Amino acid sequence: MADRFSFSIAATDGKARTGKITMQRGDIRTPAFMPVGTAATVKAMKPETVRATGADIILGNTYHLMLRPGAERVAKLGGLHKFMNWERPILTDSGGYQVMSLSDLTKMSENGVEFRSHLDGSRHMLTPERSMEIQRLLGSDIVMAFDECTKNGATREEAVLSMERSMRWAKRSRDGFDSGKEHAEKAALFGIQQGSLDKDIRAASAKALIEIGFDGYAIGGLAVGEGQEAMFDVLDYAPDQLPAEKPRYLMGVGKPDDLVGAVERGVDMFDCVLPSRSGRNGQAFTASGPINIRNAKFAEDMEPLDAECTCSVCQTYSRAYLHHLIRSKEILGAMLMTEHNIAFYQSLMAGMRDAIAAGAFSAFARDFRGKYLQ
Repeated sequence: MADRFSFSIAATDGKARTGKITMQRGDIRTPAFMPVGTAATVKAMKPETVRATGADIILGNTYHLMLRPGAERVAKLGGLHKFMNWERPILTDSGGYQVMSLSDLTKMSENGVEFRSHLDGSRHMLTPERSMEIQRLLGSDIVMAFDECTKNGATREEAVLSMERSMRWAKRSRDGFDSGKEHAEKAALFGIQQGSLDKDIRAASAKALIEIGFDGYAIGGLAVGEGQEAMFDVLDYAPDQLPAEKPRYLMGVGKPDDLVGAVERGVDMFDCVLPSRSGRNGQAFTASGPINIRNAKFAEDMEPLDAECTCSVCQTYSRAYLHHLIRSKEILGAMLMTEHNIAFYQSLMAGMRDAIAAGAFSAFARDFRGKYLQ
């Protein structure tokens, strides 16, 4: 049987790394992009189609799944993998970000966050211990510690208090995860660095997380409105504050050029709703930059979405047909656009892995930006 969790780095090029996470449900090639399966589905895609794009792992959402259909129900039905027909690794977030961003009525305390469901108004309490329990019931392979995502624009004092609370919650998450011995023997636990845009606060957060000890480390509190330049400023130092021998996961990012810039700075894992959400809304990512297929200029365009893309959508369907589907609000339009976008992201990750292994990442990044940001 494969290891519970291991991470090996096969090659580096500058700060960029390529390697492999080994888990019992399969290997995860890094740098890795995780499509977001919020409610036990990557919207508009079948699991087998997601896998066919090259995805090794997907993300599930603790907040949404605890509310519907319920973690206990998923466990009763055999766990999230069986429930959604995805037998490869699943990372679940802790629910903390969604609790604080989606609920109008929240009450935060040292114990956790009390909130009202956005579905029916019912009240719930999410604590580090309950988050670990939910992720255990779901059968998550990579479990995220419960944290408070520091709001964009927080003062330094607010950022310090928020980070310190997250570190206390990280220790409680560690203890709660370890208490579920059977699950802990199969799964991994990642801690989440916080600290807003402040180098010293993030250093203190990293130190606290390392003292607790985690299988991997996420960089949280970015992609919350600060802009790419500010995010890259943080990524110039934040990955280096985390253990080099552990995977580094940048949460909630991002656009293709965000991914290239973050890999350039030493990040190994990513997730974002952008490729699927954009696809449903008619935006396609291409080697020459994003396009809006709804635009009238595509109504009679018989070219593929992206002439450089080898995905089944680009090999089969024209821009004109996709324009028609999206403008007609046909379900197939969302399915095909999403499939292309997820395939584009996976192709981008594969290209970065190959370039790092060949010692040619700088040239890859330069060529990518030259076409994508033209």
